[in-house]
Amino acid sequence: MNSAVAEKPVVLITGASSGIGAATAAMLAPTHRVAIVGRRAEQLGSIARDTGAMPLAADITDSAECERIVEQTIAAFGRLDGLVLNAGVSRSTRLADMPLDEWEFVIRTNLTSAFLVAKAAIPHLLKTKGAIVSVSSLSALRTSQGFAAYSASKAGLVVMTQTIARDYGPEGLRANVVCPGWIRTEMSDMEMSEYSEATGTDKEELFRRAVEHVPARRVAQPEEAAAPIAFLLTQQASYINGAVLSVDGGAAIVDVGTLLFG
Repeated sequence: MNSAVAEKPVVLITGASSGIGAATAAMLAPTHRVAIVGRRAEQLGSIARDTGAMPLAADITDSAECERIVEQTIAAFGRLDGLVLNAGVSRSTRLADMPLDEWEFVIRTNLTSAFLVAKAAIPHLLKTKGAIVSVSSLSALRTSQGFAAYSASKAGLVVMTQTIARDYGPEGLRANVVCPGWIRTEMSDMEMSEYSEATGTDKEELFRRAVEHVPARRVAQPEEAAAPIAFLLTQQASYINGAVLSVDGGAAIVDVGTLLFG
């Protein structure tokens, strides 16, 4: 490995087989050494070929797997400078109708996995005075119908990340949160397809309705969420710690009670 490559910061990204995680890997690839994590090995391999990232297929709801991916990243690159906690799933079921296994699946995938990966990574991030960016959701700040498990998991991720910022900030580690709104990803497409089938409404029309009261009046692309994630990992964000950044086109500021007045 030549010295220029060896000096590039190392970033580990979970949930990187599609959407925001894949876009973040592509954005960081020219300036970083990147390890990408996901369950779908074939899709992960395709992204690795496109970006030059190191693919690590893993189930990060398993603590041993979380330790393994961190160890493999350190073995390959010798250090860890940044961690992007992006793995997530969505389910829409009202609380009284939700089976316990569905609740536990969402919490374990969206929150417990982030705890497990962060726990394994923090000792290495402290050595480099690195940074963590957790990808939460607008649903952590204002929930939607049937999102009890999803919103709880994403709100928990916000507070866990802020606690990391408070606990380890004195040692030089930063931890921040990005809360995306409507982003056009594989997961949001799947959600809208299911709703489209259930209601008989065209999927594109559903996306239009989802953002009709958002000030930006459009759905974002994954790269628009990846850009602030990438920024928060850099030294340009060196005094940003414990922040929660909404990347939602202004959705969080809309007061639904005043929509009648424009």
